[in-house]
Amino acid sequence: MAFASGKEAYGICDITGFRYKRREMKKTWNGLIVGPDQWSPKHPQLDPKPKPADPQAIRNARPEVSEFNQSFVLYTNVDKGILGTKLDTYELTVSVGEVTITTS
Repeated sequence: MAFASGKEAYGICDITGFRYKRREMKKTWNGLIVGPDQWSPKHPQLDPKPKPADPQAIRNARPEVSEFNQSFVLYTNVDKGILGTKLDTYELTVSVGEVTITTS
């Protein structure tokens, strides 16, 4: 499709509706055709810089074994909160009991 290229062609501003010479009009960043007094560049905050990616975890990491990781301290809400001393070996047993509900 061919378009006219007249030097004296006029256009209507998309913002104000005023008439300008078409060769003086400019296209804004959002696609509007405006007069030279209405044109402004795109503000930098409309295109924020991408954030850098978070660092990856270390593959096959071997954390340092310390004495703190080899013992267990039992806490309670009685007295100062400590029920005993450090336990070097421990075993945990869990069981589920029975619940009886009586309604009258």
